[in-house]
Amino acid sequence: MRPATSYESAGAVAAASMSGGAGGQLLEGKRLLVTGVVTRKSIAFGVARTAQLLGAEIVLTSFGRARRLTERAVRQLPYPVDVIELDVNEPRDFERLQDDVARRWGSIDGALHAIAFAPTEAMGGNFLNTSREDAELAFATSAYSLKSLTVALAPLMPPGGSVVALDFDGSRAWPTYDWMGVSKAALEAVGRYLARDLGPRGIRVNLVSCGPFRTLAASGVPAFDDLVETWTLRAPLGWDTDNPEIVAGPVCFLLSDLAAGISGEILHVDGGFNAIGATEGVRH
Repeated sequence: MRPATSYESAGAVAAASMSGGAGGQLLEGKRLLVTGVVTRKSIAFGVARTAQLLGAEIVLTSFGRARRLTERAVRQLPYPVDVIELDVNEPRDFERLQDDVARRWGSIDGALHAIAFAPTEAMGGNFLNTSREDAELAFATSAYSLKSLTVALAPLMPPGGSVVALDFDGSRAWPTYDWMGVSKAALEAVGRYLARDLGPRGIRVNLVSCGPFRTLAASGVPAFDDLVETWTLRAPLGWDTDNPEIVAGPVCFLLSDLAAGISGEILHVDGGFNAIGATEGVRH
């Protein structure tokens, strides 16, 4: 198995690989909002770090008890960052977010949606018995929130604006993933419809479908180790579950002007897993 780029160096590799030339940087002058940073191992943390290295000015969101963890994590970023309160299930928070961004910057160039949640009762092989309330909470938090975030920020986005959402393959049924899997399929559909409706305004919406990482969010996914084993065996490039920053470069590319013609897409960052139908030559 080919080793993946180390967590520590992935952001630096992305920054070095995607300089804008003539002394410029890929995201120089961009103002970006990043959701989903909880700890230093969050995928969103790698995006925030790499975006700063590529010249972007960023602001983060968090809420409730997680906010303390977020504020601790941001101390490890290259430059100081503010954290805005945002609970995606509180409509008034989106109004406050829009007002805050308008006062802070006047306009915004892009955003990362890295928010997902499903109650434990909605996963773990309990698909047939999950209550409507638990399924609705998973959908509202993990999929509908992409629409809410994008609609809140779109009035502040000039043509060329970009929204990227983190995804996990919603095209098939995964063991124990249950209503979170349904929510990810919905997230992909939401992304396509947003791309349709916002394209005439010059705003792009894309998703990045990642392989499994050992993040705080992953700790709530039943049978996660079985999923990792399958991924490690099948992905042609191999897979390092402790390297979430490898996703940062592709996300930053989609947030940049280099991706000006891309919208409604799902970019897979999964070691090539999605391209392989079966694992050859492996005995258990």
